[in-house]
Amino acid sequence: MKKYLLHLLCASCVLLAATADAKNTRLSDNEIKQIIIEESIASYAGNCACPYNSASNGSRCGGRSAWSRKGGAAPACYKDDVTKEQVARWRENNKSRAQ
Repeated sequence: MKKYLLHLLCASCVLLAATADAKNTRLSDNEIKQIIIEESIASYAGNCACPYNSASNGSRCGGRSAWSRKGGAAPACYKDDVTKEQVARWRENNKSRAQ
């Protein structure tokens, strides 16, 4: 009986530790910014959303990218492009993924 109670106690401790660890896996702001950037690039119709992307001929997009040109599409390519408000909105809209 004592052995059974000891096993039950150990199993409970492991379960509680796993639950506590799962609650601490909240995505950081930088991780969310990276997700927003990836989603932004994926939603751009062409190859050259960002300067660091490659054109269809394999060359670097650079100044030909949508990010580099004024007007039109404005994809987020760098973490500085993503505002705190966008991160907060992403957290609100993606509660199951954000935590």
